Amino acid sequence: MCFYLYNIFRKITRKVVMNKVFYYIRRFKIIIILFLILIFLCINIMSNINDKNEKNDVEIFEQNDEVVTEETTDKKMYVVDVKGMVLNPGVYEIDKDSRVLEAINAAGGVIEGANTEYLNLSKKIKDEMVIIVYSNEEIEKIKEENEKIVYIEKECTCPDSINDACIDKSMETGNNKLISINSATLDELMTLPGIGKSKANSIIDYREKNGNFKTLEDIMNVSGIGEDVYSKIKDYIKL
Repeated sequence: MCFYLYNIFRKITRKVVMNKVFYYIRRFKIIIILFLILIFLCINIMSNINDKNEKNDVEIFEQNDEVVTEETTDKKMYVVDVKGMVLNPGVYEIDKDSRVLEAINAAGGVIEGANTEYLNLSKKIKDEMVIIVYSNEEIEKIKEENEKIVYIEKECTCPDSINDACIDKSMETGNNKLISINSATLDELMTLPGIGKSKANSIIDYREKNGNFKTLEDIMNVSGIGEDVYSKIKDYIKL
């Protein structure tokens, strides 16, 4: 009997509740519809924002990754030119932290008769570096006969700027004669590293128009002679 009454009560209650629900739905259906539309739009907008942020994060990451890769590639390897008494002379790409010895080894190492007396094998390499390994005969000529070594139709007095692996660029073959930038002739000026006929003429023209140089650094006032050229000749010149 109790169970029967309970079922009747539950059905009546359910019917009353449902009637109220339907009543309120009918009465506020426009508000309910607008509310549902608003929720849908909010969900859609938030979803688009999240997708856009994720896409931007991926693009930024990819761009940064490309930049890092390019910088790493540019800075990681140097290109050097190894000449002279090595097994395989040529241009080699080696790690930027390498030394002259490692560059020579990359070219197959020295061959019989090579002489590295004037080379600083522990010197760190730099990009576009030129490394020349001389022979015993060439070194003897430098020491005894004051002769210059010729490579690829260019005079190379070791140590000279053409051979970046030399120990001391302030040394000269057999003597320490310096070139006077105030009185040197055209031919004498052309013996300076990096100074050809055009730059030598420019030095003489500047000297004739402006008088003698007051300091060694004043030579950088000459057209075509900047800091790079000055750094190559400063140990070879005097006033």
